[in-house]
Amino acid sequence: MKLAVGSTFAFSLPAMAKGRPGDVGPALAELERQCGGRLGVGMINMQTGQAFGHRGNERFGMCSTFKLALAAIVLRKAEQGSIELDAAVHYTQQDMVTYAPVTERYLERGFMTVAELAEAAQTTSDNVAANLLLDLIGGPSGFTKELRAIGDDTTRLDRYEPDLNLVPPGELRDTTTPAAMASTVRHLLSGSLLSAEHAKQLRTWMESTQTGLQRLRAGFPSSWRAGDKTGTAIAEGMPNRYNDVAAAWPDDGTPEFVVAAFYEADGTFDRVRDRDNAVLRKVGQIAATAFS
Repeated sequence: MKLAVGSTFAFSLPAMAKGRPGDVGPALAELERQCGGRLGVGMINMQTGQAFGHRGNERFGMCSTFKLALAAIVLRKAEQGSIELDAAVHYTQQDMVTYAPVTERYLERGFMTVAELAEAAQTTSDNVAANLLLDLIGGPSGFTKELRAIGDDTTRLDRYEPDLNLVPPGELRDTTTPAAMASTVRHLLSGSLLSAEHAKQLRTWMESTQTGLQRLRAGFPSSWRAGDKTGTAIAEGMPNRYNDVAAAWPDDGTPEFVVAAFYEADGTFDRVRDRDNAVLRKVGQIAATAFS
């Protein structure tokens, strides 16, 4: 099984048989060996809860992947009556931070609705939208508290954007494990924590997200419906981080599943390299084969 990027780079892994989850661990370990760095993956069948992966219980920096759960928490709190999705959230230039493609557009108007902020945070990874939503739920500690309430005892958020992306080796702040993230997203999408209407809304936002089309989703068959939330961090003092959390809703009898992948590159680089996206694309391909 090979995945080429351009004409100069390819991974070569042992062939995997379809529907054999037992092959996943060795395949991911070999992928990690070939790409260098550290790779953590959690995969889970949405119906049965069967889970497997590689370094699934090790901690990795979340980067912007937390915004998927943040959008879901906002929808959940709207169901509970503590947040109104059509309420206006006002902000000014003082609230602006790096990467704000949607909130920058509405800065002159000075407000967006809660629903608009949730959509912007999920679909475009708008950092200001995420920070404003965090303030509505009690900040990073409030986010962590909400996750504890739905059974995630692992994931923690400690800082706002963009500081939360600075997660050097050994840092515990703003981290999760692949297994925990995959399980949490499964529960958020299954209808057990959100109403059918809001679970569908979350899924629609995930499918509309364009930032991950070269990552996990690129490894799935093109006919499958899928959505995701990426996370990326490039900073001195830590390896580059490339993350993606995706869900797939196949139309060919393959079970629905979630895969959470966190890749720490083999060094610090000034850009996203083709090979970095290729690692996550290969993880997506491995997941698709395992669940088929």
